Amino acid sequence: MTKISLPLKFLSMLLWLASVAPAWAGVYDEILIAARDNRTEQVIDLVRRGMDPNTSDPSGMTLLMFAANNGNMELLDFLLRNRANTMKYNRYGDTALALAALRGHAPIVRRLIEAGADLSGPGWAPLQYAAFAGHADVVRLLLAKKPDLDKRAPNRQTALMLAARNGHQEVVKLLIEADADMDLTDADGQSAMNLARKSGNTEIADYLKRQGAVE
Repeated sequence: MTKISLPLKFLSMLLWLASVAPAWAGVYDEILIAARDNRTEQVIDLVRRGMDPNTSDPSGMTLLMFAANNGNMELLDFLLRNRANTMKYNRYGDTALALAALRGHAPIVRRLIEAGADLSGPGWAPLQYAAFAGHADVVRLLLAKKPDLDKRAPNRQTALMLAARNGHQEVVKLLIEADADMDLTDADGQSAMNLARKSGNTEIADYLKRQGAVE
């Protein structure tokens, strides 16, 4: 049998990689935990030392998503200036913009929009999350960018249906003024007005009826 001898330089490289792998894994965990826990200076320091600004955890949550979810403008702005990707999404289809919209972090939403973040996404759209949670200020920011008003969420409901069902009257009015379709129905055949009435939000149901919604 022929004995294969590896070059000394290659062997040295393998030994070096074996020695640094555990340390690198530790830094990977460290930056994700720091981002999750809002430890801004630690994340910034690790990125400056060479960590990828698009580092993500096993669920696909990136550093930018953690910053957006936490309302951490300092970290978010730093990551954007270091080419963090706004178009990435986690295993649930959530983008950084969608998470900020759900939490009602209007300044974060504005900054991400300025950075060119997608108003749609494969999961819940930012507008749907904002409507679901009743964040009227965020809804206004998103409507100014002309998103798809009638996009279906994974549960087949539109932003208007979500707002009507959850009793967010101001958001309902904003969406109607923006020309959201009142007569679309979800997977169970329920319109926004039906959902409002079923949830006991009679003022919203009556408002939609006055606006011409079909019974």
